[in-house]
Amino acid sequence: MVEPMTREERDAGNRKVKIGFVLLVTVSPPLITLLGDPTPVQLAIATAGGFFLGLLLVWYLGRLASEFTAGSRRLR
Repeated sequence: MVEPMTREERDAGNRKVKIGFVLLVTVSPPLITLLGDPTPVQLAIATAGGFFLGLLLVWYLGRLASEFTAGSRRLR
């Protein structure tokens, strides 16, 4: 029988999902920029912008998720 996840396992899994999401969002703008024959500076700006956008989205989605989990705990 499978035992429930511990708090540490859940936190480690959430951390991996967040890192993967940030990496996915970070890589997308430079790949799109490559279609237009960018300079190295433009490529670096696209990468930095994607990284900050990824961080912003993870922060926002974390806050949104915490509101839903806090709401479901109140109902119990």
